[in-house]
Amino acid sequence: MVEIREKESVVVRFSGDSGDGMQLAGNIFSTVSATVGNSISTFPDYPADIRAPQGSLTGVSGFQVHIGAGQVYTPGDLCDVLVAMNAAALKTQYRYAKPDAAIIIDTDSFGPKDLEKAQFKTEDYLGEMGIDPDRVIACPLTTMVKDCLKDSGMDAKSVSKCRNMFALGLVCWLFDRDLNVAFNFLREKFAKKPEVAEANIKVIQAGYDYGHNTHSSVANVYRIETKHKVPGRYMDITGNKATAYGFIAAAEKAGLKLYLGSYPITPATDVLHELSKHKSLGVITVQCEDEIAGCASAVGASFAGALAVTSTSGPGICLKSEAMNLAVIMELPLVVLDVQRGGPATGLPTKSEQTDLLQALFGRNGESPMPVIAASSPTDCFDAAYTAAKMALEHMTPVILMTDAFVANGSGAFKLPNLADYPAIQPPYVPEELRGSWTPYMRNAEGVRYWAVPGREGFEHILGGLEKDDKTGAISTNPENHDLMTRKRQAKIDAIPVPDLEVLGDKDDAELLIVGFGGTYGHLHAAMDELRAQGKKVALAHFRYINPLPKNTAEVLKKYPKVVVAEQNMGQLAAWLRMKVDGFVPMQFNQVKGQPFVVNELVEAFECLVKS
Repeated sequence: MVEIREKESVVVRFSGDSGDGMQLAGNIFSTVSATVGNSISTFPDYPADIRAPQGSLTGVSGFQVHIGAGQVYTPGDLCDVLVAMNAAALKTQYRYAKPDAAIIIDTDSFGPKDLEKAQFKTEDYLGEMGIDPDRVIACPLTTMVKDCLKDSGMDAKSVSKCRNMFALGLVCWLFDRDLNVAFNFLREKFAKKPEVAEANIKVIQAGYDYGHNTHSSVANVYRIETKHKVPGRYMDITGNKATAYGFIAAAEKAGLKLYLGSYPITPATDVLHELSKHKSLGVITVQCEDEIAGCASAVGASFAGALAVTSTSGPGICLKSEAMNLAVIMELPLVVLDVQRGGPATGLPTKSEQTDLLQALFGRNGESPMPVIAASSPTDCFDAAYTAAKMALEHMTPVILMTDAFVANGSGAFKLPNLADYPAIQPPYVPEELRGSWTPYMRNAEGVRYWAVPGREGFEHILGGLEKDDKTGAISTNPENHDLMTRKRQAKIDAIPVPDLEVLGDKDDAELLIVGFGGTYGHLHAAMDELRAQGKKVALAHFRYINPLPKNTAEVLKKYPKVVVAEQNMGQLAAWLRMKVDGFVPMQFNQVKGQPFVVNELVEAFECLVKS
């Protein structure tokens, strides 16, 4: 009889060749966990090679998921269970396993050639890596999948693609997961190929039964019970999908068509893919020939009266800058989504950084202010996208929404929102009483240019990239007028109301304030929690609104004796805060590894700051 023990949280890492279906296995396990109310945080770790040789070290794809009874903030530093589908996966991914982690391997993929490709020197690969064999669940996984599907009529290649589901079934047994959720997921995913769905379901069941029947040399089965269940409908959602849904929600709330002009680029392309599925909701998507066209077409859609969005990553922001500047001088609403990745140039296309911040703030010619906001988690991307769209539409300005590869590809348990609970979106349409006296740059009481959508008789007008006269809207090179228009554009951005900066933790008497922005929120929060558990006085201030900054920014940053700004770049947020807050000289923690922060490293670094 196997004993089932309750556990607060667990981290599982699936790894194998990029064609082994590790992302799918991880996604299904995440969905199963989110459906029962567990808090989850995921980290898909894609190889940078387009298609590395099978079994090579550079071709390993990983998917890590942290599931918890209570709130979890990160995918976890190290895993409790490592699934290694081949020798290369074990070689490269064992570094992410805890010393007592259970390791599941497919012994059929550890032959002499496999070991040679993975650069093992001997056939004793466990001994070579110092792994205790008692912690290893070694099974001929491929052979068992072939036996399971021998009467399915599937060809050998298709059968081989089901290996990931056997590993998933075994992991589901280890953590007492309900297989019916996984079965439903597969039947929906392969609705047009039911025979594929049923084959995968059969293999998942076989993996589960293998664990149950052999007890798999693992001491216990664990259950993660949700502590605080909040009623509602939940789904496991990635940051990119949540971003897409946030834009759809904003367009519906504003009563507008949603237009996305985009050029495919890793890691932002999934937003284009997702939005293209929703034509029935009034969504228009255009895959353009290049980044400039994507942005320029969105500017045109905005002029025509749509909620206009363009999506990209850092290299695309470089190319879009001219069209973004056009939206600045024309004062048109536009959301520019920047899903950050490693740079410079092509850099690390599948890895995550926060290195576009200064480009977002300053990467255009002339004085061209734009609001900049940053999403803090995969599920937060929905609210961040909604907020960015509302800000753009109500203040007639392009807005840059920053996420990153970690947030965009990661996922969390998302409680489906009620759109009625979200604030109204009210664009500043030119009022009817101004017919006959209106000019293109006439503003409302908040200094926002009125929006005259084409098709309204009496409000015909033209806009363009040349400076315009404040009163008439005609082209102007008058020095005083240019100075006036520059100041009005800046004042409009400065006046956008944003919530105060919130301080978490020991907000009244912290010895150290940790400061960050964007996708580092979970890791910084977890580091703060660990330091507070040690009895240290620590607080966290995490920025969503970067331009304009919250009104209480200076008050918060100057309140604490020590402040450290932690970011995945060389100090861009720290530089911006020094520029905007007189006398602010923070300490810094900077990494540019293309990987998320490691909580233990943060704790060790911050401990030294508290002691010093």
